[in-house]
Amino acid sequence: MKMKLSLRGMVFSALFAALLVVSSFLNIHLGFTPVPISMQNLAVMLAGAVLGPLYGFFSMALVVVLTAIGIPLLHGSGGLALILGPTGGFIWAYPFAALLIGWAAKRIKGQGPLAFVSLFIVLELFGSLLLYVSGVPWLAHVANYSLQKALAQGCYPYLPGDAVKAVVAALIVIPVRKVFPIARITGTNDTKAA
Repeated sequence: MKMKLSLRGMVFSALFAALLVVSSFLNIHLGFTPVPISMQNLAVMLAGAVLGPLYGFFSMALVVVLTAIGIPLLHGSGGLALILGPTGGFIWAYPFAALLIGWAAKRIKGQGPLAFVSLFIVLELFGSLLLYVSGVPWLAHVANYSLQKALAQGCYPYLPGDAVKAVVAALIVIPVRKVFPIARITGTNDTKAA
């Protein structure tokens, strides 16, 4: 299958990349952990669900790659020190979370309660829990924590907030997709396209 990127899709990818950058400045440091409460995964959820898998992945990967090469995009920091630091495992997962959210979300049809609940589950699974799959073990490795301590400092305190973000993202995405389906946002003619 030949993949063709559209100018409109690239523009919206850049806009969602900018949303990730801006959201990285909205964080609260808890003091007992190097992992702040952040709005970044809300941006990841929105990118995947609104842009679809291809452009969602691209938008988040753009930020990760530019940050890795030293551009200070995520909360004013950049470089390999950030990407390989305690929160690096979460950051690496952003493009893959957006990809999986986009893949699953485009299969959810309708506007009613069932669509909302289905979308919430997708956002929670891939926009929150998936990030912990790579983030927590990496935090344990870098900070020299046991897995239990990494879970206590990098997962458990954030689960309620992540659920709230998934609800907010679903409330935003359902009406946005009604007016702006993925094909319209990305400039593709095929409704099955990313």
